[in-house]
Amino acid sequence: MKRSVYSLVLSDDVVAAVDLLAYGSSTSRSNMINQILAEYVSYVTPEKRMKDIFGRIEKSMENEDAFQVLFQPSCSMISIKSALQYKYKPTVRYGVELYRNADVTVGELKVTLRTQSRPFIDDLTDFFRLWARLEEAYIAPYFEGRAIPCHIGEGKYVRQFILPNEKKYRTNEKLGQAIADYIRMFDHIMKIYFAASNDATETVNQAEKAYVSYLENGIVII
Repeated sequence: MKRSVYSLVLSDDVVAAVDLLAYGSSTSRSNMINQILAEYVSYVTPEKRMKDIFGRIEKSMENEDAFQVLFQPSCSMISIKSALQYKYKPTVRYGVELYRNADVTVGELKVTLRTQSRPFIDDLTDFFRLWARLEEAYIAPYFEGRAIPCHIGEGKYVRQFILPNEKKYRTNEKLGQAIADYIRMFDHIMKIYFAASNDATETVNQAEKAYVSYLENGIVII
């Protein structure tokens, strides 16, 4: 959304009240005035869109003991924590960043775990690669060029979210729900993977079976 500088004459008391709101929302005076005016004229700003999407994610997960939603100082980011049943119970952090321009790509998910254990990092990388293979096998046709936008690093998985093909799933509420469902699915299957037996083939089969089950139950591809 293009921005320009405008000269306005405002009451000092009004500006003081705006500053209080801006401080409470961790934003600037200009951004707060922009939000107030946009709401008054029923214009949905990128900030309002992101707030609505994050609100839906929080509402979807607020009653689940497995997740803890943590808001960030930035209006474009949110973090969700989940404990993995593994040695020392490491914490999985799901960082969601939404883009201001969401014409095609809505945002991205960063999955990270803090660990110094080389065997655990290797196991994580194996799971991330398995996840990428599952997505490529089952949902690649929904993406342009059959290329799913993801990246695997050491102890990190990054996946971009695209707008769903069907317009009915493109509302802020539906997008928030789709992102929450994706995180829930990812977390569930990762826990299946690490709780499985030492039989590698059986572990992969269990993960794939769970993934297919989510697709059959109508999870929105994003």
